[in-house]
Amino acid sequence: MPQTPEEDSLGSLVAEATSHISSLVRSEIELAKAEFRFDAKRVGTAAGMFAAAAFMAHLCLILASFAIAYALAQVMPHWLAFLIVTVIYLLAAGLAVFLGVRRLKGLAGMKRTARSIKGLKEIAAPDGEVVPARGPDREPVTRDGA
Repeated sequence: MPQTPEEDSLGSLVAEATSHISSLVRSEIELAKAEFRFDAKRVGTAAGMFAAAAFMAHLCLILASFAIAYALAQVMPHWLAFLIVTVIYLLAAGLAVFLGVRRLKGLAGMKRTARSIKGLKEIAAPDGEVVPARGPDREPVTRDGA
């Protein structure tokens, strides 16, 4: 005869709750996996479409370059027209590199992460204790970071 909730022992209630929590966690993990697979497929498909679009845009850029060069060739020698188009693209590429380097120089690094890790080291290490460095070629790091 089944027991009523009042008659269940504490051990059986804990076992039942543990079982329910375990099945709930497994269900949530399976749901997360299914959602991740669905999103991964969509992201993969979108990335493939972007790659195809970039390839087609590159082909259009090549064709436009020839069209510009041939238009310029109507008023100047062919070699000079193609040289002008080439120089324009070299200048555009140089400008892109210059702007990219400037962006990289403006990086702040991981200052907040470094501060957070330093704080964790201070919490984990007792006063004055030396925390060993990661690599064998480095000096041990003291609590003040020196």
